[in-house]
Amino acid sequence: MFVNPSKFIQFFFPSLVWRKENSENNIWLTFDDGPTPEVTPYILQVLKQEKIKATFFLVGEQIEKFPNLVNDILSDGHLIANHSYSHKNGWLTSKEKYLKDIEGCQEFMPQNKLFRPPYGKITTAQISLLKEKYKIILWDVLSWDFSKKRTPKRVKQNVLKNTKNGSIIVFHNNQKSFRNLRVLKETIQELKKQGFRFSTTW
Repeated sequence: MFVNPSKFIQFFFPSLVWRKENSENNIWLTFDDGPTPEVTPYILQVLKQEKIKATFFLVGEQIEKFPNLVNDILSDGHLIANHSYSHKNGWLTSKEKYLKDIEGCQEFMPQNKLFRPPYGKITTAQISLLKEKYKIILWDVLSWDFSKKRTPKRVKQNVLKNTKNGSIIVFHNNQKSFRNLRVLKETIQELKKQGFRFSTTW
């Protein structure tokens, strides 16, 4: 998996949102997984300090365990969206089971229209089934914060070197990524210096 998905892949999946074109310096900061104790409050603290909003793609199982953290995300003015109920790999799951899993998460956010496939893995049959109800959001900048082989410095560089107008950036809201999230604040500050504004309007 690369920081940027290839143009070839993007070309063959035009119904997926990889990047927001013509965005006039707007970028979209997103967090996958969670909510997670310790990690979610840390992210929210950084976002509050930097006075920006983000989109949280949440997992239904985690929502059930930590509903107060979801309330914290919403009360801070951030957007929540569907990242499935149990984080299934779409390539290894039938479209019927996959849809049922997504709907299990959707019950917690009935007004939501956004879905991001776990691992970014989704089949054409699943896309056909989902695209009428959801805007399927992928990304064009993957921070790699979840990788033990990446240092915090490298994670920051991944984001700063690859972000452009309309970019959708992925960080993670889980324990595996917590070590690398220490660069979140300075990464946001550098992006601001480059003139980017943070949007949650999809």
